[in-house]
Amino acid sequence: MSTENAHLQKEDIVIESWLHKKGEHIRNWRPRYFILFRDGTLLGFRSKPKEDQPLPEPLNNFMIRDAATVCLDKPRPNMFIVRCLQWTTVIERTFYADSADFRQMWIEAIQAVSSHNRLKENAGNTSMQEEDTNGNPSGESDVNMDATSTRSDNDFESTVMNIDEPEEVPRKNTVTMDDFDFLKVLGQGTFGKVILCREKSSDKLYAIKIIRKEMVVDRSEVAHTLTENRVLYACVHPFLTLLKYSFQAQYHICFVMEFANGGELFTHLQRCKTFSEARTRFYGSEIILALGYLHHRNIVYRDMKLENLLLDRDGHIKITDFGLCKEEIKYGDKTSTFCGTPEYLAPEVIEDIDYDRSVDWWGVGVVMYEMMCGRLPFSAKENGKLFELITTCDLKFPNRLSPEAVTLLSGLLERVPAKRLGAGPDDAREVSRAEFFKDVDWEATLRKEVEPPFKPNVMSETDTSFFDRVRYVSILLKVSEAI
Repeated sequence: MSTENAHLQKEDIVIESWLHKKGEHIRNWRPRYFILFRDGTLLGFRSKPKEDQPLPEPLNNFMIRDAATVCLDKPRPNMFIVRCLQWTTVIERTFYADSADFRQMWIEAIQAVSSHNRLKENAGNTSMQEEDTNGNPSGESDVNMDATSTRSDNDFESTVMNIDEPEEVPRKNTVTMDDFDFLKVLGQGTFGKVILCREKSSDKLYAIKIIRKEMVVDRSEVAHTLTENRVLYACVHPFLTLLKYSFQAQYHICFVMEFANGGELFTHLQRCKTFSEARTRFYGSEIILALGYLHHRNIVYRDMKLENLLLDRDGHIKITDFGLCKEEIKYGDKTSTFCGTPEYLAPEVIEDIDYDRSVDWWGVGVVMYEMMCGRLPFSAKENGKLFELITTCDLKFPNRLSPEAVTLLSGLLERVPAKRLGAGPDDAREVSRAEFFKDVDWEATLRKEVEPPFKPNVMSETDTSFFDRVRYVSILLKVSEAI
């Protein structure tokens, strides 16, 4: 069982029985054996745990310390909804019991546990306030805020994955849109645009991501935008897009980032149909180093896809778009937000199971499958069918793939998260030890000393031919008004 639930004891069980839980994304009913504990932990299992053995890894893990319940009898009899706070988000989960009596037993148990823990929490808060007043007048915490993750350097692979931090990139205190000349629109999305610009003072080119504040607020994306800003400022790595400045205008939030004019890997794959295993190995090794760096900093990326993989002008990978990152997720920690791009979602995300950082390795498996096979491992026009394929369909591989490639992809695209390649405490180091990567010089790769198998044929520093749907900005238009 996971370390986060290791404290649970059988004598703390309040109620347990079979219930049917409605899927959040594939809207079917699934039988689960649920156990509710005194501290509010609600665990769901595929089968009833054996009495003489430790609890296995649960499929569902909720905390219902302060929950509300609603009874329904349509569309099925004996239904009930549990509404509770999961992390910082209010969630609803729907169940039905085999009888009205069983439903009532669960309702009463949930209400009793919720009330007990609410009283306990209130008492604890009162006690903490008294302690702060008596023992720490300033109310300051004794926690060392400068503490960072310890780094192991007693072997080669650890040194490669946990690189020394580069010096902080100097950033101007005040930057405005007037500091840039806007040249071309590189991309456009729901929240704004990415524009190629030239900094007037240095004559350097950057890609500026301009996000409309109104859209961020209306779509409740404030937290994701703040996360992206923090991650961009905190992370400096050869294969991550570097942030130069961030600032706010009256109606927009702006991220000024390095311009990787090699374009999206998606565009190059469309032109080539497939990449060779050698080329895929090169890109995969740089992606693994970048994700290993993020995971070492307790950051889960959660949006791995070809469109977020850029090439610089020399042909090296640059991962971009950090809006879906989740911070403070170390090995053994889990989160639950349903987010990402449908074709790249890991099965546990779709099945509404709390997930860990191994979702990133599933995403790596999908993009490397695309590179070598020329198609997605699972695809369908409708999300419902797509999710069904991702969670149930067997992987199929072209005959041309080497056994090492098939083994790697099978390990990364393992449906059981705990068995997935990279899911263990070694994380990226575990992936790097795959036979597919046996000839990779990881130190040379990190230093960009390995010659890229493909160098984008860019004619100039402003060449945007590897970006789709590029158009020119109307010169002299006030950007704050035009976007």
